[in-house]
Amino acid sequence: MQPPDQIPIKILARRSFESAAAAYDQASALQQEVGQRLLQRLDLVKIQPDRILDLGSGTGQCIPDLLARYKKAQVVALDIALPMLWRARKRGRWLRKPRCVCADAERLPFADSSFDLVFSNLMLQWCVELEVVFTELQRVLRPGGLLLFTSFGPDTLRELRGSWQQVDGYSHVNAFADMHDVGDALLRTRFADPVMDVERLTVTYADVWKLMRELKQIGAHNVTAGRPRGLTGKARMQRLVGAYEQYRSQGVLPASYEIVNGHAWSTSAECGISLEA
Repeated sequence: MQPPDQIPIKILARRSFESAAAAYDQASALQQEVGQRLLQRLDLVKIQPDRILDLGSGTGQCIPDLLARYKKAQVVALDIALPMLWRARKRGRWLRKPRCVCADAERLPFADSSFDLVFSNLMLQWCVELEVVFTELQRVLRPGGLLLFTSFGPDTLRELRGSWQQVDGYSHVNAFADMHDVGDALLRTRFADPVMDVERLTVTYADVWKLMRELKQIGAHNVTAGRPRGLTGKARMQRLVGAYEQYRSQGVLPASYEIVNGHAWSTSAECGISLEA
């Protein structure tokens, strides 16, 4: 058996999301809210896709809306964690079913020019090589196809990160790419007219323990290279609790989330799809 500190980050992330599948929907209020906001952005786009890829679909929270919005489209749900797809397959029994594919976003098992729309809600931040993923998406998108996505930005969980820095020198919170770096990666992989913006959301908790439990329930485990090896002791956890108290306001503790929104177009041919004025 491989020692924990030698297991690739991608495998650690996959295992975390596999373990989180059963409790994910109950603990993912933020992910659901961000997903709904991303779906609303489709109101501004003149597009009638035949095939849609929900990249990193998780339990399929956005799939019923995609199927209802595009009644003739085939939706393919892709996720690296098979238990997530089992739940996606069971969602919305009254709607036609998505095709579910368990695969790695960096090695998509699809032919070139397979999709008109790639929709991805809060998944890209878990990818090891973002440019590799964008290159694959450029390949599988049809001429003029649209990539629409959200990701976490570097200010996500800044209170938790700052509190841990007062406890020890390890990396306890995942690091996320800046909006400008994501936009640059789109340009380097030949996506056209990338548009990026940021939203900031705050979720409040009665105590740190509830935040930590929720992060575990959604599979957002720490997979950074500088993470501590072994269990976090009681004394360090108590110091974390004390450090986080500096952020308490009006009786609750905040957890900040920086949401990076982006869309861009495939450049494999002249784009025939446009945004409404």
